[in-house]
Amino acid sequence: MLLRRMLIMLGAVAVVVIAFAAYKGFSIYKQVQQFSAPQPPISVSAEKATEQPWQSLLPAIGTLKAFQGVDLTVEASGTVQDVLFLSGEKVKLGQPLIQMDSDVERATLATAEAELSLARVEFERGRSLVSRQNISKSEFDRLSSELQAATGKVAQLKALMDKKRIIAPFAGTIGIRQVDVGDFLSSGTIIATLQDLNTLFVDFFLPEQSAPLLAVGQKVRISVAAFPGEHFEGDIAALNPKVEEATRNLQVRAVLPNPDGKLLPGMFANLEVLLPGAQERVVVSESAITYTLYGNSVYVIGEKKNAEGQPEKGQDGQPQLVVERRFVETGERRDGKVVVLKGLTAGEQVVTSGQLKLDNGSHVAIAPDQTLSSDPDNQARAQ
Repeated sequence: MLLRRMLIMLGAVAVVVIAFAAYKGFSIYKQVQQFSAPQPPISVSAEKATEQPWQSLLPAIGTLKAFQGVDLTVEASGTVQDVLFLSGEKVKLGQPLIQMDSDVERATLATAEAELSLARVEFERGRSLVSRQNISKSEFDRLSSELQAATGKVAQLKALMDKKRIIAPFAGTIGIRQVDVGDFLSSGTIIATLQDLNTLFVDFFLPEQSAPLLAVGQKVRISVAAFPGEHFEGDIAALNPKVEEATRNLQVRAVLPNPDGKLLPGMFANLEVLLPGAQERVVVSESAITYTLYGNSVYVIGEKKNAEGQPEKGQDGQPQLVVERRFVETGERRDGKVVVLKGLTAGEQVVTSGQLKLDNGSHVAIAPDQTLSSDPDNQARAQ
């Protein structure tokens, strides 16, 4: 009886062990099947490398300056009698701007002109007498000297009166006036600024290595923060004949028209010097380049090949896509684009997002780039 019970217990234990072993074996089989099953493709965004004309540029920053600009000042002290301009108006060459009190100078000039008239009469009389030798030559020289002195005094007083009337030295736009009627102005007091805004200069600096690439007449493209997205064209007008010793930079001056008066002196300008000879270059989005210390690379998308060299197809009947990590040599970068000098040809498809999930030979599927969804042109290019 006891033996029978022991056999029953051993049989039950054996059944439990076999059942547990079978369950464990089935679990291991499922895991092996799961890991051996093909991995789903990694979703990435992509675009094709294109060949397009690429204009080489020299970037720089500069400051706008008026073609002619001056702070108008008074040369002679006096009281403002009349202000003949409005703040911000356009003035003409020679237009009166400020009239200062000149009553004292006018009275002194009247006296000097009377003395000049008398000196001229005496000089004419002396010239008649000296020709008949009725007066000495020295007396005639004295009369001539007095005439010259009287003439000079009148000219001096007229010049002083002219300084009491400030006129525009050139045509332009005058700024906010700094004086009012009745103000006493000492010599050197600024009354307003006058700027010729029809044409502007932009001064900027470039490294000395750029000197052989520069020439008078080269085109310059300028942009300012006040008008984002808008560009203004100019030309190089002058190159400084020396390099700054402290910075080893060369000063360059460009000139640009400003017919609408949008640009103002003193504005900060971003500019690009257009170098001659646009060349066809392979260009991709900057997001396609992976920058590392040991080199720049791209992931190039291609079809997976079998042993016979034929494309392998997935369950959907489409060719399977894999990536190849390829090191490239890059050039200039501009407006989200980068030139690829070596390692890539036009028409090849490169990954533009999702590179962190990839390795060489990874299976991928191309998905639309959500960052480009608002731009139809970019969407078409990604496809």
